[in-house]
Amino acid sequence: MASLKEIKDRMISVSNTGKITNAMYLISSTKLRKAKEELDKARPYFDLQEKEIKKIFERRMDVHSHYFYPMKGRKAAETYAYLVITADKGLAGAYNHNVIKAAEEEMKRHRNVELYVVGSYGRNYFTKRGVEIEQSFLYTAQNPSFRRARQISNVLLQRYNDKKVDEIRVIYSNMEGGMGSDVKITRLLPFERGSFSGKVAESRFTHMENSAESEVTIEYDFYPSVTDVINNIVPSYIAGFIYGALVDSFCSEQNARMTAMSSANENAEKLLSELSVQYNRVRQAAITQEITEVSAGAKAQKNKRKKEAAK
Repeated sequence: MASLKEIKDRMISVSNTGKITNAMYLISSTKLRKAKEELDKARPYFDLQEKEIKKIFERRMDVHSHYFYPMKGRKAAETYAYLVITADKGLAGAYNHNVIKAAEEEMKRHRNVELYVVGSYGRNYFTKRGVEIEQSFLYTAQNPSFRRARQISNVLLQRYNDKKVDEIRVIYSNMEGGMGSDVKITRLLPFERGSFSGKVAESRFTHMENSAESEVTIEYDFYPSVTDVINNIVPSYIAGFIYGALVDSFCSEQNARMTAMSSANENAEKLLSELSVQYNRVRQAAITQEITEVSAGAKAQKNKRKKEAAK
């Protein structure tokens, strides 16, 4: 059985660990709220871009852009580029594991694959296993910004425009209603025309309502051409999509860390309670032992005095 000192030292250690996990919980909570606020500030700009693309397709279907699948003669992609977004560190439950597992399963389905990684955790994981990384973006995943998203999109768009890759996909974690997260695998390029030509287009940032705004009532002239207009809008839209994925991943990471730290706090409190009971039992046993020893010593002295008196 452990001594009182050993139990007390362990209680102090568990208590200190609990303070650290609680601090990490509070820090993650603050980072999560701040990241959401930054995305909400940029959201109207990206919403407007998507609405403008939608308006173009409502008026003109003769858009021949390499950013969209052709209306006829669609060919299967041969080379795929994957942008995998992970965290810089662990202590976030299964957050990193789920993203990496999804990336490995997805890449096994294709022969020609280029891998692009955001986050030290994913970079270290693939490097240790000898998986070739086309480019690892070496800045931290802790501070997602539109500037960094644009840098990533420029690299991916250059490969796509040079016809080095036929399809670009993003693998990231997305928070579902603020309760947990789910790994998303989204095709970034090329687009489906139907995603923008319907009455209601699915938005990466918002859900547009079926209102009078979606009705085709105004004719536009596109200069120099409708294709050039689309080609100028799409790169910014792609950067906005990647920025949203970075923020979603960051929020999912913080949410996962909050959950992990909350569980750690609960386990620490439970362990402290058990150690407290064990400490009291050992202390009570030590007191009982001392009383027994004192009582036995007193009895022995009494018997000794009786023997000496009998002589």
